[in-house]
Amino acid sequence: MLTFTPANNGFAKIVEGVALHERPDEETREALDAALAEHGVLVFRRQALSEVELVEAASWFGAPETIVRQDWASKYRPEITYISNMRSPDGAPIGGIGQGELAWHTDQSYMANPATGSLLYCVEAPTDQAATSWANLEAAYEALDDAMKAELDGRHAIFSYAVRVAGYGNIDKLAAEDIRRRTPDVVHPLVHAHPMTGRKALYLDPGTMAGIKGMGAGEGRALLDQLVAHATKPCFVYRHDWQVGDAVLWDNGFLLHRRDDFDPAQNRWLKRVTFRPSPDRHIVPGHA
Repeated sequence: MLTFTPANNGFAKIVEGVALHERPDEETREALDAALAEHGVLVFRRQALSEVELVEAASWFGAPETIVRQDWASKYRPEITYISNMRSPDGAPIGGIGQGELAWHTDQSYMANPATGSLLYCVEAPTDQAATSWANLEAAYEALDDAMKAELDGRHAIFSYAVRVAGYGNIDKLAAEDIRRRTPDVVHPLVHAHPMTGRKALYLDPGTMAGIKGMGAGEGRALLDQLVAHATKPCFVYRHDWQVGDAVLWDNGFLLHRRDDFDPAQNRWLKRVTFRPSPDRHIVPGHA
């Protein structure tokens, strides 16, 4: 029986009655997709997934895609990104962004037509460390006063992968230039309405936002910082403590996420699939 239980009294839901290695019937798949649209974060415990099964599970919700950091991709399934601090027997990193604290961000905001769905599967996790948190940008928008909502109406933010690359200390110059060439700056509305629920949500990414179109650099930066500070208040955040076998599905269209730091002596390995959900059912900036 399919059930959805609140996770730690947060907006996320723990899903029971589904094994992600088995394709569900259409009624179950529709219920899961509707829950993703409604809640934004779905948690599946005690899963055991091959890479083929992981990609297949993501495809229930949209077409899986490769990302610009192909150096972090699985050698066996290029749709899978390895997020890990672990190394291969010859000492080479097996993935990326595997160490230290990771600041608030949303995936693919720097793309003109981002794939906003993510499925993250835990293979190895440090003990009681490296939690991932999600901030609900629908709830954050709803809590804004009317004057701020009016200020944001019709505003667009500038998103630049160059801003994010500047934060990667371990990327070489040629790789950085290649990524910038393939991902020029883009513009997205600061507010979107959800096609299923009708609720409005902020669209933010402090890791890639370079400013607000039509505003001076200082004024735009100040407004963006104000919005991020508001949106990441504890009342809007769900914090997830990973267990091996966890799979978390989320919608980048109205969420931010971040990761806590952890002891580098402990191994951490997660596998992520990015997918493109239907713009008829999910917020997908730039789809028109």
